[in-house]
Parts: sequence; structure tokens; C-alpha cells
Amino acid sequence: MSEQSNFTVRFWGVRGSYPTPGPATIRYGGNTPCVEVTVNGFTLIFDAGTGIIPLGRALTARTRSQGRPLQALLFLSHLHHDHTQGFPFFAPAFSPTARLHVFGPDFLGSSPHATLEAMMQPPYFPIRLAEMNAQMSFAVLRETDLLTLDARSGEVLHHAVGTALPKDESLVIVRVMRSYAHPQGVLHYRVEYNGQSLVYATDTEGYVSGDRRLASFARSATLLIHDAQYTDEHYLGMMPGISITQGFGHSTVSMACQAALSAGVERLVLFHHAPEYGDDLLDQVAAQAGDYFPNVVLAAEGLELSLDTPQWVLPLHSPAPRPDLRVQ
Repeated sequence: MSEQSNFTVRFWGVRGSYPTPGPATIRYGGNTPCVEVTVNGFTLIFDAGTGIIPLGRALTARTRSQGRPLQALLFLSHLHHDHTQGFPFFAPAFSPTARLHVFGPDFLGSSPHATLEAMMQPPYFPIRLAEMNAQMSFAVLRETDLLTLDARSGEVLHHAVGTALPKDESLVIVRVMRSYAHPQGVLHYRVEYNGQSLVYATDTEGYVSGDRRLASFARSATLLIHDAQYTDEHYLGMMPGISITQGFGHSTVSMACQAALSAGVERLVLFHHAPEYGDDLLDQVAAQAGDYFPNVVLAAEGLELSLDTPQWVLPLHSPAPRPDLRVQ
């Protein structure tokens, strides 16, 4: 990835529900959700599935080589296990020089801090959250909130929606939408910077005629990352040996593509792949998706792309050639 890019996305975990290591998932990956966004010098992390473990190692090496401490913002979409299970193994959280801001919902009265604290205590885990050495802060986000990230001061400021923001192209803005299309709810995030925008909408199930609230939230985004856990056949219970999944809170490929069309986004990444799907089936899903939406790829571990360029970009360190993921 070019060092000149100011808005990049890297996928570290793309699998839904539970990790799936093994020979059948080598090309797309078996880690649960984690997406790194680098924008105007800030590191934003979306979800803390097992993909955050290799990300933590990479961030530790990167900041060491740059000679500066790590600063990162972690945004949890919700608190289900596959979106938090990697956090206890996130290496920067054990570094005294690292600063980590954690944001997420408080559905059912359980905040990010309370959830992580509960999962990191005996008999479930040998190290308590309080024993991590990083400088950590926790904050609950609601749909009435937005954040501004100021690269010049390094400040992360919390605002109410409707607040008059300064006309400053260097600001990064993070907006929040609460969706009810997943059990107990989920937060979707929109990151805006210098005329480009990214929407992260995982763990959401399509509605009849589409999710109009999400379409409005993602309107004209440069990139939409959307849940597409199932094929239509899987969703409808038409795959032998697999039960119907309507109401589970996840979308089909066609639902995700319809969301992209309704929102008028430029590019779409399909995300949160079913754990039952190996690489060969996901190749078929990728081919099918192209019939629904022209500028679409499937998320894969190691996939990097830049919002500053009009085409998809694959990293030099991609674990295996994936010509099917390149859009010309």
C-alpha cells in the first residue's frame, strides 16, 4: 500500500460466528471480525474478533520501527463473542506506552468495559482487564453521538449530533447508527475524511425492500463494508444439512448488494462469511455477487485497499494470489 494514501482499509478477520482455521479457509481466512482503518494518521479498529491478534502483533512491530508509542481507537459494533474474543490477546493492550480508546454500545445495560471485564476474569481467563498495562479509556456510543479526530492536536472529541462542526478538511468524523436488524442491536459506523467516506455495517439482516435507514446512513459512501454471511439458498434453508437462518441477524449476498445499490455507494466489500463456507464456495459467492453489483469484492485476510484511489489495490504481502478479488 502506498505510504502516500491517507485513507486505507486492511482486513485482519472476515469470518462470522466462530474461527475456522484449516486448509479449506487459507485464501479468505478463518479469523473472526477485525478491520483496521488508517485515516489521516489515526488508527481505527473495528471489532475485536480473533483477527485483532495478528493486527496487534503488526501494530507492535510497526510502532517500534517508527519509534513512537501506539495510539488507536477500537470501535465495537456489538458485544457478541465473535466480535470481542480476540481482545484478551491484543498485544498493545499490555504495553504501558500504548493508548487505546474503546467505544461501543451499552445494549441490555452491558457496556464495553463491563463486558470485557466480565470475560477477563477467573475462571474464564487468567488475566483481568485491570491487569493490562496500556492506558485505556472506555466510552459508550449512541446514535445521537459523533466523534471528531483532530490530527493537529491529536484530540478525540465527543459531540452530539447536530453540533456545528468547524469547516476543517483535516478533521476525521465518525458517525454512529443503531440498527435493530440483529439480536439485541448493533452499531454501524461511518468514517468521513476529506470528501471520502467508509461505512462499516456488519451483523445486519436485510428488510423487505431494503433497510432504508442504512441506505440513508451510507448514502454515496466511497466504500460500504456489509454483512453477507449467507447465500440465498442457505438463508432459505435450501442447502442440504444446513438449517434455515432467517431471523439470525445476518444478510445474504443479494441483500448486501441491494443495500449498496440503494445507498448509491461506489464500492462494496462483502464481509462476515459463514463459518461453513470454504474458499471454493466463497469463490462462487464472489462470482455471483458480480451479477448483482459491479464494483464488489469479498473480504479476505490480507486484503488492503485505498479510498484515495478509484480502483481496488491488493497488498504485496497478500498470502496467496487472488485475481478474483481485483476489480479492473
